[in-house]
Amino acid sequence: MSGNMIDLRVVRTTQAIRNARVELIEEKGFEATTVKDITSRARINRGTFYAHYQDKYDLMTRCEDEIMAGMADIAKKTFPSLIEQLAHSPSRFKIYPFVVAFFEYLGKHSRFMKAALGPKGDVSFQIRLKAFMQEMMMGSRPDELIHEEECLVPPKYFATYVGSAHIGVIQKWLEGDCQESPEEMARILTTILEHGPLYAAGLKKPSRP
Repeated sequence: MSGNMIDLRVVRTTQAIRNARVELIEEKGFEATTVKDITSRARINRGTFYAHYQDKYDLMTRCEDEIMAGMADIAKKTFPSLIEQLAHSPSRFKIYPFVVAFFEYLGKHSRFMKAALGPKGDVSFQIRLKAFMQEMMMGSRPDELIHEEECLVPPKYFATYVGSAHIGVIQKWLEGDCQESPEEMARILTTILEHGPLYAAGLKKPSRP
């Protein structure tokens, strides 16, 4: 059997396993799902499953790692331009392109994200995602967005607030089957982020120059 044929079979098998995992999370929840459930749904034997993954937790972790790596790649490609904007023109700081790219990526993986972040999903993934967003904003890297000496509130609380708010917005979007486009979601999130929740709710009028 040729190498290409073997590779194709591996791809099909892993995809069947991952599809089964999402379906079962939607139906009975991650914690209630067993390896036997997954193999039965994917129509493979247990040996085939264990040839790819150690257990259901390893399967979930590796899928989540791939998602996180994709998000990190978007941040790596986009953040330098954001930092450049902020350094040279803080009043015209635009995070919109980054948020569009972020939601486009989430949309491509919407079924998994909806299952993983939903009430029957993996609670640890939500924690990891919040930590990732906080790291983007106030990590120890040279491209961090928030500097403690310039922040009006303790950075850890600001980062926690923004990270949790972002997760909530993402969950609501996924619950609605991504009806709004990534561009519309970017507009919504950017409005809240740049002007604040009171302004976005219409409770605070824009200040006059």
